[in-house]
Amino acid sequence: MPHDAAPRAPLAYGGDYNPEQWPEEVWHEDIALMREAGVNLVSLGIFSWAKLEPRPGEYDFGWLDRIIGMLHEAGIRVALATPTVVPPAWFYRAHPEALPVSREGVRWEFGSRGAICHSSPAYREAAVRITRALGERYGRHPAVALWHVHNEYGVPVLECYCETSAEHFRSWLAERHGTLERLNDAWGTAFWGQVYGAWAEIRPPRATPTTCNPAQRLDFARFAGDAALENFRRERDLLHHLSPGVPVTTNFMVSPTQCDTIDYWKWAREVDIVTNDHYLVAEDERNHINLSMAADLTRSVGGGRPWLLLEHSTSAVNWQPRGIAKLPGEMARNSLAHVARGSEGAMFFQWRASRKGAEKFHSAMVPHAGTDSRIWREVTALGRGLAALGEIRSTRTVADLAMVWDWESWWAQKLEWRPSDELDARERAESWYAALFDRHLTVDFAHPEADLSGYPLVVVPALYLTTAAAGRNLRGYAEQGGTLVVSCFSGIVDEHDAVHPGPHPGALREALGVTVEEFQPLRAGQTVTLDGGAGRPRLTGSVWAETVVTRGAETVWSYADGPAAGGPAVTRHRLGRGTAWYVSARLDVPALDAVLAAAGADAGLPPRGELPRDVEVVLRAGEHGRYLFVLNHTGTEAEVGLPAPGTELLTGHRTAGRLAVPGSAVRVVRLDD
Repeated sequence: MPHDAAPRAPLAYGGDYNPEQWPEEVWHEDIALMREAGVNLVSLGIFSWAKLEPRPGEYDFGWLDRIIGMLHEAGIRVALATPTVVPPAWFYRAHPEALPVSREGVRWEFGSRGAICHSSPAYREAAVRITRALGERYGRHPAVALWHVHNEYGVPVLECYCETSAEHFRSWLAERHGTLERLNDAWGTAFWGQVYGAWAEIRPPRATPTTCNPAQRLDFARFAGDAALENFRRERDLLHHLSPGVPVTTNFMVSPTQCDTIDYWKWAREVDIVTNDHYLVAEDERNHINLSMAADLTRSVGGGRPWLLLEHSTSAVNWQPRGIAKLPGEMARNSLAHVARGSEGAMFFQWRASRKGAEKFHSAMVPHAGTDSRIWREVTALGRGLAALGEIRSTRTVADLAMVWDWESWWAQKLEWRPSDELDARERAESWYAALFDRHLTVDFAHPEADLSGYPLVVVPALYLTTAAAGRNLRGYAEQGGTLVVSCFSGIVDEHDAVHPGPHPGALREALGVTVEEFQPLRAGQTVTLDGGAGRPRLTGSVWAETVVTRGAETVWSYADGPAAGGPAVTRHRLGRGTAWYVSARLDVPALDAVLAAAGADAGLPPRGELPRDVEVVLRAGEHGRYLFVLNHTGTEAEVGLPAPGTELLTGHRTAGRLAVPGSAVRVVRLDD
């Protein structure tokens, strides 16, 4: 099919703009620099409630009128925020009860951001009032391209344990469970004599002398997310009414290293476009893997549709233990890695580095060093690069397999008194993802009850909480010809944190063709060796082992030593037209590679062993063509083979056969069809 050269809307480029921090003469300089850098979208007004409503019911929109008008005249679109993440000081003076209370009973004070009890009627009323005022004034302004509600829900706090939240929690529980009898059954309150005889007896799971009821804590985590989601919906629905046709979103933090309190599977259904904020774990020497994982997960919660990176950093951030600066080329490589995995642009926090406040040492597009700096030169170069990639808009990232991930399961596994504090769901997901990354496989994430039929391979690195529906779904996937790989301590409990009846692994027992007689957590520093017999490498595990009995599965690797010595360690179960593998030990990345090589062969996945380590190859495809992104995270030139000749969009060069990518660089090839 010939390439369609018709012009399309550009990829978004810009960042959080906070003109209220600067005198108005700086605004003119900012807009001139934005045009020089190729900026076409800025987020505006995120932390501006006190300036917009300096006194209750009294509004000052003059400054916002002026800056929106200036941006519009310069051809720069606006993602206009509702500033509901930081109510003004006057609000908290009038309503101190709207400040959140910790689990230990401490009421946090005003002076930071995000200090909100999402159950507070006063907060809800005030948030709707400022949102309505903004929507009425700017809802049909031609510069407003996107509504940005609130900011990073769940950061830094989501749960509030005050009396207002307690009453709201009881109402939420009554709607969820219906009757006290069903609640007592779901929570297992017969244990330790916790039975409730009236709704008024139920409290939030505040600090207790010993561990609290885990089902109660799991429900409270769900409730806290739903309380915030109610507030988002209220603002969203109002903006839909006042600003028809303009999409409404809120910026997610879809990375297990950054926000673990929000179920983004649920929230993604409520936004018009998924947006995400992502910050590198600076001290991780291979932090590009976590970036790719976060981008894949963001794309996946939105159902594979294109999304938008709404914040990342040009260089160092100031809130990690060490503000490690990015190396030359790293900013562009980070930005384009997100684009490769589905983002429709690259936005930053923030446009101009602040002189005052808590984030004055956070990097920015205009750094403290000014425009005669490496950062600024890279910012303008990235703007030119993104402009050259506009034709990829609306294409979709092509994945090779799916990884199952569930926030509720993670919440449940993190609660107290699990068999091993060291067996962490986040660590397992990151390790399995790293092994897949090193095999140059692109990952979609999937909810455990989602349709998996389009994937030749599905991996489940951690699914402690597995509903009966999820168990049936995963079994059906394998029976219909898929290859399923499940890691240890999965299938154990239901949605109420109650152990599934019968031997472990409960909801996954029939699919895997094994039973687990006993968990075998290892001592600190202890390892176990797995023996696969002739032709298979010996593997090393740590932290966890299990006493496994095969019930139809075959043993692929056995424990050569340790508490389960002689027993099955990795098994393979022929199930219908497919196979289901079980990995009962916690394996490191090299050991996981061996298991994935074997399971990948079952699934018919390409080995891709010829690609260099830390050279990332990702495909976006759509109606008008295919685009191959090659990101070289090493310091030396790398060569990769191309599936077809094409045109490299960043340089304009024709390519065929093999593509040379300089160290620390990115190339994007439009493949000939």
